[in-house]
Amino acid sequence: MPSSDRLPGGRLMFRLAEAVARLMRAASRRLGRTGGTTAPGRLMLRLAPDALGRMAGRLEAGSVLVSATNGKTTTAAMVAGAVGRNGRPVVHNRAGSNMSWGVATALLDAGRRSGELGLFEVDEAWLPRVAREVGPRLLLLSNLFRDQLDRYGELELVADRWAELTRELDGRAAFVLNADDPLVADLGRERAGVTYFGLEDDSQGLPGLQHAADSKHCRNCGAAYVYDAVYLGHLGRYRCPSCGRERPHPDVSATRVNLDGMSGSRISVRTPQGELSLALPLPGLYNVYNAVAAVATALQLGVPLTTAGEALEAFAGAFGRMETIAVDGRRLSILLVKNPVGANEVLRTLTLESGDLDLWLALNDGIADGRDVSWIWDADFEVLAGRVRRATCSGTRAEEMALRLKYAGVEQRSITVDRDLGESLDAAVHGAGSERVYALPTYTALLELRDLLARRGLAKRWSE
Repeated sequence: MPSSDRLPGGRLMFRLAEAVARLMRAASRRLGRTGGTTAPGRLMLRLAPDALGRMAGRLEAGSVLVSATNGKTTTAAMVAGAVGRNGRPVVHNRAGSNMSWGVATALLDAGRRSGELGLFEVDEAWLPRVAREVGPRLLLLSNLFRDQLDRYGELELVADRWAELTRELDGRAAFVLNADDPLVADLGRERAGVTYFGLEDDSQGLPGLQHAADSKHCRNCGAAYVYDAVYLGHLGRYRCPSCGRERPHPDVSATRVNLDGMSGSRISVRTPQGELSLALPLPGLYNVYNAVAAVATALQLGVPLTTAGEALEAFAGAFGRMETIAVDGRRLSILLVKNPVGANEVLRTLTLESGDLDLWLALNDGIADGRDVSWIWDADFEVLAGRVRRATCSGTRAEEMALRLKYAGVEQRSITVDRDLGESLDAAVHGAGSERVYALPTYTALLELRDLLARRGLAKRWSE
């Protein structure tokens, strides 16, 4: 096949597409529209299908791709913060638009500064396509959980596609992989340039695998794994009693973890460059995983350990992930929920808070959420029983969320339903009996919430 440069008008079309995309992005930002991270990239890829590779070639320091079912936005933002604190320019899709057009929009900024590194979070289903276009120097792969089966199919299908990609990139890219996730850890077996990360504090272990756990069987022989410790979903210390395959030893690990509810956590991290003690300002064990992954990646990118630690301690959170925004005299803490394992970790964090809880839950069934919302019945909302002062349910499937809470043991008199996001949010805030309201939206509800807060002048627009 001839290169696009040899095709009639190929280079000219690329330059024209880039110019039009820049104008579209600037106009979207001025008008405050949410298409600023997607529409320019969509247009560009339609006019110049090879635009990702062309623009990525401008990055002097190459590209890093971050993917996972849960945590990729936060982890990518953590790595960007560490690299930036080290004084190096980063091109990053910070608003979380993580399909090819979102990466294309972010790459409109490439080539402006010397020594630029591209750092892109990528949707797990889109990772192979984006990676083949961009040609990354490093892949950070953190976890695979059941999520949006109507879009992605079974978990094993995504794992197979990731395995094919890592085989293609073997010897051409480095890999940072989660040792505690069997599906992800298997990607690095017999590969060159692999760094593993994980947890090694059994005080954070669960009594056993949760019913929402996904990967329970060895991909090598099919036997059920035996877990010596379960930390999160199917993440933990595992071994196969049949073929002997076991969790790899992590190169970077959290050896001590103290969770302090919504105020954050205190962790000790062991690395090849020494020990690191962190006061992480984000709550939950899932954010401990994000932080350890970020440390492992930052070290691979040449960031000094102390610099990585300083960046993490100063980290203010990624878009919609543990943000706290002042709303009418209350603190609105936003915790994205989108699948059983992620929701369980959010709920686990809420149980560490004292007193009764004021909740605003928004369940949508848009394409980006997954049309099938039956996953809420696999999430352990039962831990909220006896702890909820008020639960306001909103979104396109508000009634189903209210029903789920009722079956979980939340008192029916504490539950209200209002599909209108703005009115329901006002009711939740004004009716709260404490200074903090916990907002648990699904993905599209999160975008709507952020736009609502932006229109009220309480937060920046997500496309900015």
